[in-house]
Amino acid sequence: MPNPVRVASLTALAMLAFAGNSLLCRVALRDTAIDAATFTSIRLASGALVLAAIMVGRRSHPLAAGTWRAAAMLFAYAAFFFFAYRQLSAATGERLRALQLLGLLVALAGLVGLLLPGLAAPPIEGAVFMLGAGIAWGVYSLLGRGVQDPSGATAGNFLRALPFAAILSLATTAHASVDEAGVAYAVLSGAIASGLGYVLWYAALPALRAASAATIQLSVPVLAALGGVVLLAEPITTRLLISSAAILGGIALVILRRR
Repeated sequence: MPNPVRVASLTALAMLAFAGNSLLCRVALRDTAIDAATFTSIRLASGALVLAAIMVGRRSHPLAAGTWRAAAMLFAYAAFFFFAYRQLSAATGERLRALQLLGLLVALAGLVGLLLPGLAAPPIEGAVFMLGAGIAWGVYSLLGRGVQDPSGATAGNFLRALPFAAILSLATTAHASVDEAGVAYAVLSGAIASGLGYVLWYAALPALRAASAATIQLSVPVLAALGGVVLLAEPITTRLLISSAAILGGIALVILRRR
């Protein structure tokens, strides 16, 4: 049986890493001139470099684990995610029991309350990109549920994603734009928030039910929004507090369901 404290710790750290990635993307878009394709390529390359170094330190081949299918989903998620962020706000299978379903609905209602009020209708292109990112991330998570070596699988997936990123960069060379700050944010996003965060997530996934794993990820917009308040001096509002309480309460209902 998995250690519940270990699983909870891994999950919490992974969610913090994902929220940190959202903040890094937000700052890169707000304060730098880096384009989406270059950011995605540097993000994946820096994550691959750190993970490969970890595998070499373990005396393991960096490509010993992971799959091309998972790598394709990883690349699709990273690319769709940042392209969508250029247009949308950054705060953007299993049978459920009645209590779990209620929790999921409460969390989703909180998410809607956090993201929608006061926002203009999102551009269709941005909405499609975000939908693609969500689908790619869902498939990537499902592929990771049976992984025995989270670090090895994540390293292999990141390295295999590099050819996809290179093709994207070559295809968008005419629109490339980069500066030092943008590169720094991309490296932090890839090496820490993405690379190490995905290792933590893959390590926690085998012990999580699909419904719990999906619902827990709804905490990321809350953490990103609160991080924006603390780190980016964004205002804290009543809507943020109520929506956050709804999301976190809904997640609790799903996780702490009656046996």
